Amino acid sequence: MIKKIIKSSTQKKGLSAVRQEAQKQAMLEQLRHMPIVQIASKKAGMSRTNFYRLRNSDDKFKSAIEEAITEGVEAICDMSESQLISLIKDRNFPAIKLWLQVHNPKYSRKLEISGKVNLVNEEPTEEEKQIIEEALRVALPQNDKSNQ
Repeated sequence: MIKKIIKSSTQKKGLSAVRQEAQKQAMLEQLRHMPIVQIASKKAGMSRTNFYRLRNSDDKFKSAIEEAITEGVEAICDMSESQLISLIKDRNFPAIKLWLQVHNPKYSRKLEISGKVNLVNEEPTEEEKQIIEEALRVALPQNDKSNQ
């Protein structure tokens, strides 16, 4: 009878592991298409809580998740660029402007900063010297022999 119970629980654990592995693979596949955990987990039939629990307990799965998300982001970027190019072909000015700002330095956004710097090489006053000494005393560890 005990052998039967042990065999039954081992089979259940085996089925659970198989089911868990299938869920992991489904989740990775969904992340390759949609790199957003909430959406991917819903489509894969896995709760977000279970996803994060599995991710935190399995380094190999965690690494595979990162790769799948990277692939998914790249796929979305490719699709977005394709749509942007379609808009450019349709003479959509904001699309044209965006493309030029990102891909051509001539049209990139520029920030101009101007100013004047005066370097004065003067000795610090006695008050400034005291402030500096106090700051160094507080910041640097002391070799106090009385504590040894």
